[in-house]
Amino acid sequence: MNWKIAPVDYDHPDADRLRREQRRELDARYGSSDHEPGIPPSADDVPVFLVATDPSGRAIACGGLRPLDDTVVGAHSVEIKRMYVVPQARGTGVATAVLRALEAAAATLGAHRVVLETGTQQPDAIRFYEREGYESIPLFGSYIGGAESVCFGRPVSAVTPAAP
Repeated sequence: MNWKIAPVDYDHPDADRLRREQRRELDARYGSSDHEPGIPPSADDVPVFLVATDPSGRAIACGGLRPLDDTVVGAHSVEIKRMYVVPQARGTGVATAVLRALEAAAATLGAHRVVLETGTQQPDAIRFYEREGYESIPLFGSYIGGAESVCFGRPVSAVTPAAP
């Protein structure tokens, strides 16, 4: 628990580096770079992006929130985008800390629901979200019909407050 989580601009160098690392990992898992349907997230549509740093200041985890149109999965929903933890920091609890910080940010945005998409080749992510209280939901938006997509959601009201 020796990390710091702070909001950064989507295009911040640490955020960009972590997102590129995530893409390389996903490209290797899926065997191609064509594994995300829909419009890729950007600084224009991800108003919240968080980066966790270790005691030395090295960025080790990240995640963002993209508000969704009310017709996609219901009123006042946000989608978690680019949730990633470097391999060396996995199992430390930093992923849960980033997730809880994203959920708190979703509440401040007025969101009623947090949703996300992960993939069939990411069983570790699926286990993580299930362990953290997310439930499987129907594929939504550009993920509908995606053979490699798995979607999860959780009401913001179900979020456990972070410990002080």
